[in-house]
This record gives sequence, C-alpha cells and structure tokens, in this order.
Amino acid sequence: MHKSLLSAAPAMRLQQRSRTVIGGLLLAALLGLLIAGATGSVILSTGDLWSGALQLLHGQRDMAGTLLQLRLERACSAFVTGATLALAGVLMQALLRNPLADPYVLGVSGGAAVGALLAMLLSAAAWIVDAAAFGGALLVALLLLALAHRDLRGIQDGRADSALLLLTGVIVGSGCGALVTLMLSLAPDGRLRGMVFWLIGDLSATSWRWLPWLALIVALALVLRMARAINLLAMHGANAATLGVRVGALRRGLFALAALLTASAVAAAGSIGFVGLIVPHACRFAWGPDHRLLLPAATLSGGIFLMLADTVARSLIAPQQLPVGVITALIGAPLFLLQLHYLRKR
Repeated sequence: MHKSLLSAAPAMRLQQRSRTVIGGLLLAALLGLLIAGATGSVILSTGDLWSGALQLLHGQRDMAGTLLQLRLERACSAFVTGATLALAGVLMQALLRNPLADPYVLGVSGGAAVGALLAMLLSAAAWIVDAAAFGGALLVALLLLALAHRDLRGIQDGRADSALLLLTGVIVGSGCGALVTLMLSLAPDGRLRGMVFWLIGDLSATSWRWLPWLALIVALALVLRMARAINLLAMHGANAATLGVRVGALRRGLFALAALLTASAVAAAGSIGFVGLIVPHACRFAWGPDHRLLLPAATLSGGIFLMLADTVARSLIAPQQLPVGVITALIGAPLFLLQLHYLRKR
C-alpha cells in the first residue's frame, strides 16, 4: 500500500500542477479578451465595456455595443486560430521528433494558399475563398498521405523514419509556392493587395464561426487521450512500439489531425507564421515536455498570443490596421532566437 501511494504521488502532483497552469492561462485568456474589447482606434472605458456587454445580452446596439461585438468576434477568431496553430505545432514536433517543426512544414499551408488565391483571382465570394483554402489544404494533405503512405507504414515496425514525409512536404510546398507566385504575377492591381495581406496573415475580415472551434475541441479531446503514447513516441521514436504503442497508427493519426488543424487555421486567417513554432517551445521551457500538460497549455497559450498580437496589429497605428502576421513575425523571430540561445546553453 505504501508503494502504491508513492507511485500515485507523481500523478497527483501533475494533476495539481496542471490545474494551476490551466487555471492561470484561462484567467489570462479572459484578461486578453477584455483588453481586446477595450483597445482599438476608439478606447472603451470600463463603463463602456459594461454597458456594451449588457446591450449584447439584451440584443441592443449603440456605438459601444457595436464596437464591443466586432472586437470580441475578431478576438475569438484570433484565439481559435492561434490555439489551432499551436496545437498543430505540438503535434508536428511530436510526429517528426524535431523541435523546429511547425504546422507549415509539410506544405499544407501552400495548398491552402493556392486554393484561396485562385478564388480571389476569380473574384469569388468570401465564403468561397475560405472553402477553397480549406479544400486546397485538404487536397495537399491527402496527396502527402498517398505519397508517403509506405513511409508511414514502415514507421510502425522501425523500418523507416519521417525523413521521406518531411522531404515530400518540402517539395510539394515548393510547387505550391511557384503556383502562388504565378497567380500574384497575373493578378490585377485591384486584387493584389488583398491577396498579399492574406498570404501574410490577416484577421480583419474574420467573423464568428463555429467550425474552427469544433475542429479544435474535437482534436484536443482526441490528442489528450493519446498524451501518454505521444510522450513515449517523442522520447523513443519507433522504439516506442516495444512499450505497447502502435507507432504507425499514432503517427498517421497525428499527421491527419495536424493537417486538418492547419487547414482550418489557414482557411480562416491566412498563413500566420511563428505561432506554431515558438509557442510550443515556450511552453516546454516553462512547464516541461510532458504532453499531458503541454497539449492544453500550448493550445491556450497560442490563443492568448495571437489574440494579443491581433490587438496590437489593429491598435498600433489606428485607424490603419496591420496584418497580424507582421506582428507575430516581429515578436516571434527574436523570441525564437532567444529560445535557441538558451537551448544551446543547456
């Protein structure tokens, strides 16, 4: 009995630590939502926020209520996009066992860019642009899965690694980049600005959508059930099969979830860089590599990071708005270099 209590002690400590970390991040998310609602070209006071919230509850609108609704919708879109990218980044790094992997490394975002820019070039409606982006990302993901199917099967018994999958993704992404360049060169001046903003990553045209939230919640619930197996995969690679992990099936599942999450995020907001790369790194530095805590912590942290970055993007030189991808790159590049510096010291 004494031994069983000792073996249960680490699990209890992890649960207590997880509650503390997740609770703190949820509070930070609520604070970020308040900051996003109050900040912009017109600053809303505490009284304006309160009256605007009451108006939203009662279905009434004045200037404060309208501004609050628009800002909260955009903040929620930024949160779900950032959370999706961060979760996809954790999954890609576990899949490839490479801390430098990010959601865009397999070229899925390139497929989304081809679909979205083609729809923009044809002057399609906004919902068609979103559907084309998701369809392009999904098509590339299926193409990668078909091309690297033998590699993923070989992973299961240790006969192959993820090098072929990574190389295939890089080549497919390069091909998509060439198509993007061709469409940009053919685009008329009137559409070129919107296409470039989409490529950089822009949340100015987003609105409340339930599908990205559904994709995020379902994916997070699935990977949390696989967290112990992901830990073994990240530590031991194909040798995790000797510990009872179905490595091939796990890797295929991680690939499918990461691709779908990336497609969802890119379809909603374009290619926003660094979120899926630096947020998982920062969470590992702060709370360790255990995926039972890393998965939900990185998801919340990614949402908070992009929500605050988008608030800066629309407030820095208001009323003009910057693409949020510019802000994440300006913040993410030095942060990533700093993380590499600490990694070398370790």
